[in-house]
Amino acid sequence: MEAKDLELIEMYGAEDPELMALWEQHVVYEKMLDKMEAKSFLSPTEAQEVKELKKKKLAGKTKMQSLLDKYRTLEA
Repeated sequence: MEAKDLELIEMYGAEDPELMALWEQHVVYEKMLDKMEAKSFLSPTEAQEVKELKKKKLAGKTKMQSLLDKYRTLEA
């Protein structure tokens, strides 16, 4: 995340529960992925879980970016 995006999340997160929920979920996925990827070996099940987490994280980030784009236009 860019610094400007983080500023927008701080500014508008309190009044936009969807944005805040997406951000919180993004952080949770990031922590889960970091923990799993720190392992020296992943079982096939764990490797599949990593793929699914990455897809979920990307989908959430895409939604979050569209909301942030809306707020960027307000800032301009």
